Amino acid sequence: MTPAHIGVVIPARDEEELLPRCLASVAAACQALEPHVRVSVVVVLDSCADGSAAAAAGAALEQGLELHLLETAAGNVGAARAEGAAAALELGAGWIASTDADTVVPACWLQMQVNLASAGYGMVLGTVVPDARDLDAEHLALWQARHTLGEGHPHVHGANLGFSAAAYRSAGGFKPGSTGEDVDLASRVKAAAIPWIATDWIRAVTSGRLTGRAPAGFSGYLRGLLN
Repeated sequence: MTPAHIGVVIPARDEEELLPRCLASVAAACQALEPHVRVSVVVVLDSCADGSAAAAAGAALEQGLELHLLETAAGNVGAARAEGAAAALELGAGWIASTDADTVVPACWLQMQVNLASAGYGMVLGTVVPDARDLDAEHLALWQARHTLGEGHPHVHGANLGFSAAAYRSAGGFKPGSTGEDVDLASRVKAAAIPWIATDWIRAVTSGRLTGRAPAGFSGYLRGLLN
């Protein structure tokens, strides 16, 4: 079924510097989307102590995005992502695209998910690569040596994940937790025998910082490569 309304969910904690870049990439994906598909962008400000709210509002205004700002003191990405998904569903979204505030999605990000949803898939697992500008040559080479990027890849990233409202509800939604909420949800979707696909056609670029917001998340993995 072709989604007529997409909810983009973006958890953020103290991301005033990177949020505008993320939202600009989401706006580009909206512009590349076929007409008559509504996109509601839900940014969940989790325990923010900086200017993330103003940065998000300013970027959304500049980019012409339908922005919904939520504030929470949950203190973990699983709960923040769950709150964002709940808000998107309440707005009427039939498909949810998940990314992170430090991530840049490709222009084809939403249209490819619409195409795959129309083909019958209930979950789309995209790929993520670190921003090469944030890593030294040794770190980047180690990451590239350990990652297979292609169709049928084995990765799950909350920074590049899409699913239907029906699949999300059937699987029980995101669970609270400081990390691993994306892998956990994907496992439950698969266990529910919902059609899914892992593709490299919607490759996103995320921050290569070594100190991130989720203790065992992408930044933690990058930091551990040299240990």
